[in-house]
Amino acid sequence: MTPADLEAHVARVQRDGYTLVENAVELELCDALATELLRLESELGVKPAQNIFEGTRTVRIYNLLARGKVFERVPVHDGVLPIIERVLDRGCLVSSLSSIAIGPSETAQPLHADDQLIPLPRPHVPIIVNSMWAITDFTEENGATRFVPGSHLWPEAPPLGTTQPTLPAVMRRGSVLVYNGSLWHGGGRNRTDARRVGIAMNYCAGWMRQQENQQLGIPLEVARGFSPRLRRLAGFGLYKKLVGHIDKCSPEDLLDGTGPRPVVGFF
Repeated sequence: MTPADLEAHVARVQRDGYTLVENAVELELCDALATELLRLESELGVKPAQNIFEGTRTVRIYNLLARGKVFERVPVHDGVLPIIERVLDRGCLVSSLSSIAIGPSETAQPLHADDQLIPLPRPHVPIIVNSMWAITDFTEENGATRFVPGSHLWPEAPPLGTTQPTLPAVMRRGSVLVYNGSLWHGGGRNRTDARRVGIAMNYCAGWMRQQENQQLGIPLEVARGFSPRLRRLAGFGLYKKLVGHIDKCSPEDLLDGTGPRPVVGFF
């Protein structure tokens, strides 16, 4: 991604609430992710949920960082992460990493904002920036994510279930939709006979509680194998050299067993 491309993507997120990064992800990685998701679905016996929000014909697999080495490539991908870091900052965290496979005959998900449970007046500074990776092609017919451009700037979020004019995130596999968590959006209706598969790679500000509890959900022996950047993204680090400390030390000291190295209060 060139500096000019990065600036353009950041400007679109700020202005419109979203940007589409075409061909951001290597097709080899898309294939590897698709293979792993099918393996996990079989081994874990994952079935659709029994509510309309998650989808009664949609298979979701959560906590993917704990479930396979290939998923470690997703949060740190340099085709997406630089945009997230500019909209939030480099102290941002992995909020959740999950897959969403919308099956045939699935109905449209109710429109919602991903930060609507956070009790802050709208509009507010970006606190959540999420991304949807197209592991298969996203079309209007197979359930492409739908969104309301500019809705991240609305002073009030509509009641859940309200209908609004939307646009579909039509994109080829390997492309990524990046959007502000205040943007009104939802999964689309699948009118085809094939699944629409996506990876929901969600980030939050470094001072927020993550949607998935990464520190307990990821076994420590798995986290020890993370790259330094992924460790910090998962929360095994400090925000602004303070938030998240343990006796003035970084959580990485406990992760590695290297002994305490006080950093809080040292400049």
